[in-house]
Amino acid sequence: AHARVTRTPKMRRNTILSLFLGLLLVAGAAVPGKAQDDDFADPPVVSHKDKQFAAGAETHEFQAEVSRLMDIIINSLYSNKDIFLRELISNGSDSLDKIRFLSLTDPKALGEGDAEKLEIRIKVDKERGVLSIRDRGVGMTKEDLKENLGTIAKSGTSAFLEQMQKGGDVNLIGQFGVGFYSVYLVADFVEVRSKHNDDPKQWIWESKADGAFAISEDTGEPLDRGCEINIYLKEEAQEYLEEDKLKELVGKYSEFINFPIYIYASKEVEEEVPVEEDETDTASDDDEDDDDVDISDDDDDDDVDISDEDEEDDEPKTKTITKTVWDWELLNDSKAIWLRSANEVDAAEYEKFYKALAKEDKAPLSYTHFKAEGDVEFKAILFIPEAAPSDMFDNYYSKASALKLYVRRVFISDEFDELLPKYLSFIKGIVDSDTLPLNVSRETLQQHTSLKTIKKKLVRKALDMIRKLAEESEPDEDAEDAEDAAAAADDEEETKYEKFWKSFGKAIKLGIIEDASNRTRLAKLLRFYTSKSPTKLVSLEQYVERMKEGQKTIYYLAGESREQLEKSPFLERLLAKDLEVIYFTDPIDEYTMQNLTEFDEFKFSNASKEDLKFGDADDAEKKRNKALREDFKTFTKWWKDALPSDDVEAVKLSNRLVTTPCSVVTSKYGWSANMGRIMKAQA
Repeated sequence: AHARVTRTPKMRRNTILSLFLGLLLVAGAAVPGKAQDDDFADPPVVSHKDKQFAAGAETHEFQAEVSRLMDIIINSLYSNKDIFLRELISNGSDSLDKIRFLSLTDPKALGEGDAEKLEIRIKVDKERGVLSIRDRGVGMTKEDLKENLGTIAKSGTSAFLEQMQKGGDVNLIGQFGVGFYSVYLVADFVEVRSKHNDDPKQWIWESKADGAFAISEDTGEPLDRGCEINIYLKEEAQEYLEEDKLKELVGKYSEFINFPIYIYASKEVEEEVPVEEDETDTASDDDEDDDDVDISDDDDDDDVDISDEDEEDDEPKTKTITKTVWDWELLNDSKAIWLRSANEVDAAEYEKFYKALAKEDKAPLSYTHFKAEGDVEFKAILFIPEAAPSDMFDNYYSKASALKLYVRRVFISDEFDELLPKYLSFIKGIVDSDTLPLNVSRETLQQHTSLKTIKKKLVRKALDMIRKLAEESEPDEDAEDAEDAAAAADDEEETKYEKFWKSFGKAIKLGIIEDASNRTRLAKLLRFYTSKSPTKLVSLEQYVERMKEGQKTIYYLAGESREQLEKSPFLERLLAKDLEVIYFTDPIDEYTMQNLTEFDEFKFSNASKEDLKFGDADDAEKKRNKALREDFKTFTKWWKDALPSDDVEAVKLSNRLVTTPCSVVTSKYGWSANMGRIMKAQA
């Protein structure tokens, strides 16, 4: 018996569908390397040198010499070409701020659809060598284009130029002033297409920065509202056509702009596509030479339509391909959390923000978030890192601050030393000022009057943050007694402030040396080991609280280690009298004491120097000591004459020793033995 196998309609439909989908993929594929998007106008390719003003454009002359203008920009305002992108994005952000403000009283100002999206978009056209930046801000009328884009050059007065050359307070953000003209550091030719709600027409402003600009009606792609800047890049500025370069600059300068910034970028994606008919036929040629198949069947001689194949045979065959797709990619997904109220931000958000800001994977030890108001307004978040960098004190005086300075959410510098003193350079964070001018040089900003006020407030807030960290790490005051509290503290893990002190204690001591105005605040942050607390750090306040009645001096002793100090004969009488002695084992400690002569009205006294007083001698004891000195006068004189005169100033009887027969002390105003050792090592 024979059976005839025929292709079913379903199998034929699958074949046709595969061919159709293949044609669709070919027709819809993007041209490799070509960013296709309808949001930006795409004029024909024209050489930048041949680029001319639009026909019939209204031409105007700049009133000031472009050469002087460029001299101001290059020499007085900016140190590198990258800054142009920061300025243009800043202008776009300000324009978006304006339309958002107008929409509060006129909701129709935003329009509908895409016009409602308050955002900035960046796109490159490598074929034409054009970088485009688009915002959906307030836009400009014809008169706005003429006035705002000519502000700097059009004014032309020598007084204005002199003010700019001196770095005057030229706050022209939003008016395309100095910031806009930085574009000519990288551009041969610039177009600004703009549409304002109050103007029924769309306009285009063009200039080569050669002393003239032109304005004409723009009949190109409608903008709805806002501005599009097309920058025809110079040959030496083609790097700004690279996606990675633009992403880097946005991340560095404009990460915290208050509006989303997108770039039209390409990426490789994998996709499942149907296998074409000829591919499947080739694979099955060896198994299927004819549609007719003879099947022996002793029971049935009828034709059989075999259509009940496995489901997998009915499904279209697919394969995985890699293709390039273009889409808008968000660049500034880090939110400016310092613009929010501190009680609206939780600990997890602060930690995430810190890790992104500091490029660290560990949470900060502490942070403070505040807003300063008054004559100088700014917002700030300060963080204390968990650990100090290994080279923190290697280049102490040349190390830059770890604060990022923003003006109206526009990045200015992360190497601005004037915001915090050197000893607080370990603090990381962000300062965003609404008072400082944006478009001035770093050198001029250093002399700005508002900066001193900002610095003063930042230092106070930083020290308050450290103080609170210390207070939170103190033992529980409700403990039954001091011994129980100390025992409980010993059993606990290392406190946050102990971690801080190990990493940054030396910085606090340097602050006492360098910052006289905050010396009292800094002294309260000091921590030391003592004869009564050899394993747990003690503050000066704690030392004073447990001073013996009648004690008038804070005693300390300096040496290489705590073990060495505990064996010192200078401690004998002090310990016998149950007087607590602070151990100085850091080489900087004695330098610190030269600047911190007292704490809470108690003087410091070095136990290794002459004239050590215990403060408990009565008149009878004083009389007895005087008599002893007189009795041994001949003996002490003999010792003085027997010893080298250059090394020994005097030989005296002393009541500071208990079991040791004699000791060598230094004069009241001389170097201690420990200081002499340090100076010798540094020589």
